[in-house]
Amino acid sequence: MIEQDTIKLLRECDAGVKMGITSIEDVLPATNSDELEKILTKCKEKHENLSEEIQKELDRFGDDGKEPNPMAKGMSWLKTNVKLAMDETDHTIADLMIDGCDMGVKSLSRYLNQYEAADEHSKDIAKRLIKLEEKLGEDLRSYL
Repeated sequence: MIEQDTIKLLRECDAGVKMGITSIEDVLPATNSDELEKILTKCKEKHENLSEEIQKELDRFGDDGKEPNPMAKGMSWLKTNVKLAMDETDHTIADLMIDGCDMGVKSLSRYLNQYEAADEHSKDIAKRLIKLEEKLGEDLRSYL
């Protein structure tokens, strides 16, 4: 049970971190503020580092990980592009990213509770990803 929950939690973290990286990459070209660009770039680097750590853990279990849900990814891309086409401002970017962070925190918290038998290291990874999403949301509030 421990190994199954560990793998399942790591898969969800993998999908979540990939979704976060993609979302940041989608909005970065539209940033107007150098400071906002720095915040997003730094956060993307932290996501990429966590992604590497998740992949190492998944490799240890012989698992390929999980891609984000194609429907969720497509809807996110569509929402981002429609909103930015109507209003390409840092406010819009912050609004979109905060919504994404909130959804990520909610989903990861649910998986953390659902896969309670997961090992402590994978739980720590999930908690760090949650904290990363929460911090990005906080950092972006000044752009609303």
